[in-house]
Amino acid sequence: MKKSIPVGLAAVLLTAACSSGTNANSDSGGDNKTLTLASVDQGSIEDVVKAFEAANPGVKVNFTTSGADQYQAQIRTQLSSGTAPDVMTVWPGNGNPGATYVLAKPGYLLDLSDQPWAAKLPDSFKSVAQYDGKTYNALFGLNGIGAVYNDDALAKSGLKAPTTWSQLLTFCRDAAAKGTPAYALGIQDNWVTQLVLYGLAATVVFGQDRDFNTKLAGGQATFAGSAWTQAMAKYQDMSKAGCFQENPLGTSYEASQTLAATGRTLGIVQGNWIISLLKGKNPSGKFTMTALPATDDPATFLMPAAAGAGYGVNAKAKNKELALEFITFVMSPAGMKLFNEKQGSLPTLPDAGTTVDPGLTELTTFVRENRTVPFMDQLWPNAKVQQTMLSGLQEVFSNQATADAVLKDMDAEYKKGE
Repeated sequence: MKKSIPVGLAAVLLTAACSSGTNANSDSGGDNKTLTLASVDQGSIEDVVKAFEAANPGVKVNFTTSGADQYQAQIRTQLSSGTAPDVMTVWPGNGNPGATYVLAKPGYLLDLSDQPWAAKLPDSFKSVAQYDGKTYNALFGLNGIGAVYNDDALAKSGLKAPTTWSQLLTFCRDAAAKGTPAYALGIQDNWVTQLVLYGLAATVVFGQDRDFNTKLAGGQATFAGSAWTQAMAKYQDMSKAGCFQENPLGTSYEASQTLAATGRTLGIVQGNWIISLLKGKNPSGKFTMTALPATDDPATFLMPAAAGAGYGVNAKAKNKELALEFITFVMSPAGMKLFNEKQGSLPTLPDAGTTVDPGLTELTTFVRENRTVPFMDQLWPNAKVQQTMLSGLQEVFSNQATADAVLKDMDAEYKKGE
C-alpha cells in the first residue's frame, strides 16, 4: 500500500510538501555532523529530529517532508542520480516505488542486518523489512486501517457508529440527510483511494479465505472474478449511499482531514496515523477508530494492519555513520516511543513502552486477537499492481472505467511478476 496509502499503505502519509532546514538532497560537504533526511511522516518526524539533535550536540538534521505520491515519484530518480538523502522513508514489502524490495534489489539501500534491533523484529515484520534475507528497513510502527469517528460530531448528530454493513448504509443515508456526510474522502491524492477498499477487502476477501494471497501468487486465484469484485461493489455502494462528501476527486488528503477534524463530516476512513493529524487541527477533539463494517456479522470482521513505512539508509550516503546513529535512535525504546505516540501507531518492538492512544483500543484488540490481515499490496510482486489499482479507482469514481476492468488490469500487471 501506499499507506496506499494508504497502502500500499498503508501508509504514514501526508499531503502538502513542506521542509525544514536546507534541502534534504543537498551535499553536506563532508560535514560528519550534518545528516540529510527525506520523510513522509509529517507531524511526527519533527519531534523525533529535535530529540535526536538534543541527544547529539552539534548534530544538524536537514530534512524535507512531502506527500507520498510526490515522494514516490522522486526517490527512485534521486537514488539513481546520486542526489538522494542519507536517510529516507521506505515502505515495507513490494507495494510501491518506495518499497523495500523495489529499492533494495538494485542496491540502493544499505544492509542493516547487523544492527541490534534487526534480530528483534517479529517474523511478520522481518518478511517485509528484508530482501533476499537481508534487512534494509527500520520498521518502527504498526498501522491499521478503519473508520475513524469524530466523537463530538457523532454525538451531536444523534447517530451511532455502525457495527454491521446494513447499519453502515443506513448510517450514511441518515448522515447525508442531516447535511453532515459520514466520511471524508480525499482521493485527489490517489493513494487515498485504496483505504476504503482495503478496509472492506480485509473482511470480504480474507474473511472468506485467509490464504487468498498465497493462491494469487500460485496462479490459483485472480483479482477479477474473486471476492475482490464484491469488495469493489461495496465501495461503490457506499458512494451511492452518500457515505462521502461531494466531489471526493476534488478533495485533497489535507482537506479531508479538515472536514473530519472540524465535524463537517462525522468521520473518515483512514489509517490510525490520521488521529494525531486530526488532533493537530482540533486539539480538544476525541477520535475513535473501529473496523469498517463489511458484512452483517461482526464476528467475521478483520482489519488491515501491518508495518507502516520505516526508514532506510542510502547505500551511497555521504554520512553513513550518522545515518546509522539516527536509525539506531528511531529503533531505540525512547525513539520508538516518541515516534509511535506522535504518530498514533503501535510499536513493532515489545520494549518500546509506548502509551497507545485510547482511540485505538479496537485496533489493539484486533491485533492481539489475530483478527488482522496485512496491507494487501505489501506482498504483491511489483509496484505496478498497486499503481494500476490507484489510478483505476480514480477512473471508477470519474465514470471512466468499471471495477471489473480495473481488476483485470491488476491481474495483467500481477502476472508480469517482479
